[in-house]
Amino acid sequence: MPLNTVSSWRTAHELIVDKNEDWRDYVNNMSGKALKLIEHDWDFWRRADQIPPVGDWCLWLVMAGRGFGKTRMGAQWVREKALADPQARIAIIGATLAEARSVMVEGESGILRISGDERPDWEPSLRRLKWNNGAVATLYSAAEPESLRGPQHSHAWADEVAKWQNGNAAWDNLMLGLRVGDNPQAMATTTPRSVALLKRLLAQDGVVVTRGGSAANIAALSAGFLDQMRTLYAGTRLEKQELMGELITEPDGALWSLELIESRRVADVRLPDMKRIVIGVDPPAGSVSGKGGDACGILAAGLGEDGKAYVLADHSVRGLSPDGWARAVAAAAQAWNADRVIAEANQGGQMVAATLRAADVNLPVKLVHASHGKSARAEPVAALFEGGRAMFAGVFAELEAELCGMISGGGYEGPGRSPDRADACVWALTELMLGKVRAVPRVRLL
Repeated sequence: MPLNTVSSWRTAHELIVDKNEDWRDYVNNMSGKALKLIEHDWDFWRRADQIPPVGDWCLWLVMAGRGFGKTRMGAQWVREKALADPQARIAIIGATLAEARSVMVEGESGILRISGDERPDWEPSLRRLKWNNGAVATLYSAAEPESLRGPQHSHAWADEVAKWQNGNAAWDNLMLGLRVGDNPQAMATTTPRSVALLKRLLAQDGVVVTRGGSAANIAALSAGFLDQMRTLYAGTRLEKQELMGELITEPDGALWSLELIESRRVADVRLPDMKRIVIGVDPPAGSVSGKGGDACGILAAGLGEDGKAYVLADHSVRGLSPDGWARAVAAAAQAWNADRVIAEANQGGQMVAATLRAADVNLPVKLVHASHGKSARAEPVAALFEGGRAMFAGVFAELEAELCGMISGGGYEGPGRSPDRADACVWALTELMLGKVRAVPRVRLL
């Protein structure tokens, strides 16, 4: 029936909150007028766990799984603060300016999309939103923490703080400028990751934490999203972190920790020129015969002019035929103009090389054979990161989860049955940094 009474609004709301399968049909039968009335009514749509906390608090930390509704919560909180206070000066901080703009402002759940008739003026060149009442919000990048030094704000919304490359520096500058008005407050939204900044925020006084998993927002997620994610990550640490919103710490004896990874992460703009680039490949078990459905690890890594190795990109693919993953390898090699493809040959021997060259006859393939276990091969590569001789040129969530699951002395406790991405990374960095050094002619003095 058309939705045109307060009681029917409440009925629809109960259907949504209770995640009853009938709610979609109910909403689809609403009249156009009724839909228009509630389209931007956040009080109607939000769940109980999306309501801002009451009382005296400094930081509202929303630490939840993918699809929980964190972006919508942040955008609505900013909107409410701006409309309530003409003097509001709000900082909007993303991991990068591009993400702040594309997700927090212009995105599907961003400020512009959810504002309705009270939409602020958006001035992209100035990184600024202005409401009719005089409230102003300015965009910042956590990758440029010095940009937050100086400006003063009454409120701040920080998104995906667990992936900020300069997290502590950016947060400190933000907090030092959060001093306008009688009750300055900040809201941080993020998928949890075991990084120093997030641990620090959780330990602070005056922090209210909202936790939740992806399933809490099932009514607003696309059909099949959760089923697909659970199929890929069921029973893994990645499922607990990315879907359930749990903060996962590394197992005892892990060769990599997330803190180590964060400390070895660099921005792309700071990368040196590369002397060599290789593609590490870990073919999926059984894939040469066409029976495998596991991931094929495909990692690009380079040796910089500064003598350090850099993980450049993760091109891994899943569930493809031998021809499919071989073409993905060839595409990665071409994209990076790689000197060589380093492929593990234990699963299929020369058939691996033949499969790769069938995709590109000119592909420079070097086959390597695993004479030690995965962890034994990985230990010297982990030491490269510990010594600051290997770095991550970006964020590679799935690779990092696998690396943190590799245990010293043997064993694997990461996502999936096998660390395909981690193995490919190990092969690539071994080639770049741990290969045999060519003998150099010397003059012997008598």
